[in-house]
Amino acid sequence: MKSRDSLTRLKAFQVAEKRRQLQQLQLMMSEFERMSGELENQISVEERKAGITDPGHFAYPTFAKAARQRADNLQDSIRELKVQQDAAELALEEAVADHAKAAALEERDGQNRARA
Repeated sequence: MKSRDSLTRLKAFQVAEKRRQLQQLQLMMSEFERMSGELENQISVEERKAGITDPGHFAYPTFAKAARQRADNLQDSIRELKVQQDAAELALEEAVADHAKAAALEERDGQNRARA
């Protein structure tokens, strides 16, 4: 049956797309974590240069304040991406299950045609 074959190919494409989306989210998260780590290193260098580690201090370096804000924003983005990753993992599991069902139906139809 041509329609079952098309359905199986569609489901396989959907699985591949969900995997790609999940990988893209994971890549973004790792890049944000790397950037955040670099900012944290820059903050500590700046604090050592100034000799001030209290962000509330009036002489706290402006660069360190800005870098801390960027690092905090990146951490917020990582948390949001984690939520999206969890949803993407569920969607991938569903797509894999749908593909397996479609493949089983196609196989069953193939066996029925072979018997006939």
